[in-house]
Amino acid sequence: MRRVGLLAFLFPAAALSAGSMEPLIPIRTDTPPLIDGILNDEVWSKAPFVTGFKTWRPDIGKDMAEKTHAYYAYDRENLYFAFRCFDSEPDKIKASFANRDSIRSDDYVAINLDSFNDQQAIYVFYVNPVGIQADSRYIPVNEDLGFDTVWYSAGVVGEEGYTVEIRIPFQSIRFANTDRVEMGIIFERNITRYSAAGTYPPLDPAKGGNFLTEMQPMSLEDIERSMLLEVLPAITYSQRSELDEDKLVRSQEENDVSLTLKYGIKSDLVLDGTVNPDFSQVESDVGQIDINLRSPLFFPEKRPFFLEGREHFNFAGPSSYNPLQTVVHTRNIVNPLAGVKVFGKLGGRSTIASIVARDDSPVGGDNFGEYADFAIFRYKHALEEDSFIGGFYTGRERESGYNRLLGADGQYRLNRSSMLGMHAFFSRTVQDKLSRREDGHAVGADYKYGTRDLRINVMVLDISEAFSTETGYLLRKGVSTARVDIRPKFYPDGGILQRIDLGGATKHTRDKFSHIWESYNLVSLAFTMPRNTHINARFNYSTEVFLGEEFDTSRVRFSGRSQIDKKLFFSLSVDQGSAIFYSADPYQGESQNVSASLRYQLSDKLEATVDYTFSKFVREADNQPIYDYAITRGRLTYQVNKYFFIRGILEYNSFHNELMTDFLASFLYIPGTVVHFGYGSLYERIAWRDGSYISADRFMESHQAIFFKASYLWRL
Repeated sequence: MRRVGLLAFLFPAAALSAGSMEPLIPIRTDTPPLIDGILNDEVWSKAPFVTGFKTWRPDIGKDMAEKTHAYYAYDRENLYFAFRCFDSEPDKIKASFANRDSIRSDDYVAINLDSFNDQQAIYVFYVNPVGIQADSRYIPVNEDLGFDTVWYSAGVVGEEGYTVEIRIPFQSIRFANTDRVEMGIIFERNITRYSAAGTYPPLDPAKGGNFLTEMQPMSLEDIERSMLLEVLPAITYSQRSELDEDKLVRSQEENDVSLTLKYGIKSDLVLDGTVNPDFSQVESDVGQIDINLRSPLFFPEKRPFFLEGREHFNFAGPSSYNPLQTVVHTRNIVNPLAGVKVFGKLGGRSTIASIVARDDSPVGGDNFGEYADFAIFRYKHALEEDSFIGGFYTGRERESGYNRLLGADGQYRLNRSSMLGMHAFFSRTVQDKLSRREDGHAVGADYKYGTRDLRINVMVLDISEAFSTETGYLLRKGVSTARVDIRPKFYPDGGILQRIDLGGATKHTRDKFSHIWESYNLVSLAFTMPRNTHINARFNYSTEVFLGEEFDTSRVRFSGRSQIDKKLFFSLSVDQGSAIFYSADPYQGESQNVSASLRYQLSDKLEATVDYTFSKFVREADNQPIYDYAITRGRLTYQVNKYFFIRGILEYNSFHNELMTDFLASFLYIPGTVVHFGYGSLYERIAWRDGSYISADRFMESHQAIFFKASYLWRL
């Protein structure tokens, strides 16, 4: 108690927390509502509700343009929520029948739920006006949209706006193993055409929209803690064919049965195990420019086994602009034979997360042995508010070598607006029995300040030449960096401009291999307007060191996006300037990059999207074009009903002269209970002539794949 009192004396705002607010007391019901989106159930006529939502985006603390009522109730097995969202122009409500997790551009309501009320992480449950779901896990500055759990929702659009009902089973969330459970909650509503989102309780402008520290407590009693046991069997079938002379010949056929188990050791600690798991991709990765890269391409994790709990593996300290993106990137586990995960609370305020897996197809397997064994462990201990300290261990063990990492991280809230963060990681690597041991480090610290009117970020980091992480994702090593970002925000009175953001940043980096300093200096200007419209212009004067040489990398960039009306969304980004051609003999040049996206809602159930990515490079010395690269991707999705959709993708890569098709029919009742059927082909401009392939004007199908998956989630 003396320690808390001293902290409150030194940093008075640090003693303020959501716990100072009166807790919400949901009504307890023995007659649960029917989740149909119609608020005619008896419970809603008796349940308490909150109103008086205030904006948190684009400004903080303003009255919402439309009124909202949010109701709350529970029984022994479920939480229940309902929203009555009034709208003066219901014909302009943006809502679409879409597949799960694809509604963030719609109007929506959301439940932000801190199930432990410890201000460390929250569940977010989004629902659009017709009841389509999205969910995520959020920790500071990082929202994991890949998270999925089982819950239920429905929505109805009417003459006065729309209504939504939500049921969240206690089995689907982790919470304290105590008789009286206290959670934290923020109700949220987004209205696309106003570019506005609001919350209850209102957020504090001095905290700059920090959800974690502004939750209102919600008190629950007599919750049933039934044993959580989930059994998820799955069957998969895949068939691949490749071109052999002038015919497609079956090259691979696989039939697999897998089993995944989830066991709730307690309501706040869960064990996951999987044998012969299906880690196939349901949909192909989006094409990316794969030429002239300093570091490998990053592909996001989509495989279900790795998604739940992965937010625990984020570390404190510098994250943006840090070459060390993560020390746990599970796509490095290519094809596990088996895996085990444990995550949750170890009583009180301590959290653990771990993954152990054997990889049957490791990167570098031909050189380092048939298998690679992964062991990943994470520990966090929550302090006051969203402060914490923690530690990591990661290891990738091969037959003849290993990579191991040990480290600590933590963050401490100084006051309502300021946070300090740090991390320190130490690695040891042995490539093979003939290699010497290499030891390295990656350390960093940052200071963040954020209010309604101003954001400041100061960071320093140092990554040694020998640092390595084979479980993570590292863009560059051998650097020492310091960076300062300042972004004041202005709110014009009236007119179309809602917010103006000015930005300035300076970063200086020492390349340890060459001992040369490089710099990055940025000025930017951004505008926020109605209809989810954002326009940004930025210019950087900068240099970069590569293979001991200094190059100019100054650039100018313009970008914008807008929900032009409720059916049409458009985004465009263009940048041009000096660049490096990354090769063993690098040289200076100029590059231009363009990315554009057009999404059109043909009907409530049919959506078409076209994405275009373009890049070109011209050598400065002789004005010689080096490459001209474009990827055009079209996607057509028909949402038959809430659970079933059909999607077709056509992607053309001009650089490789390849055409890819990808068809997917998908039924998803709840996460885990799914049926997928996919068919894909790759076409190349080639022809078989006189015993060899030659370039041709027409496309020839060179690869073909068929994929089927079915799984069923049993909760016992």
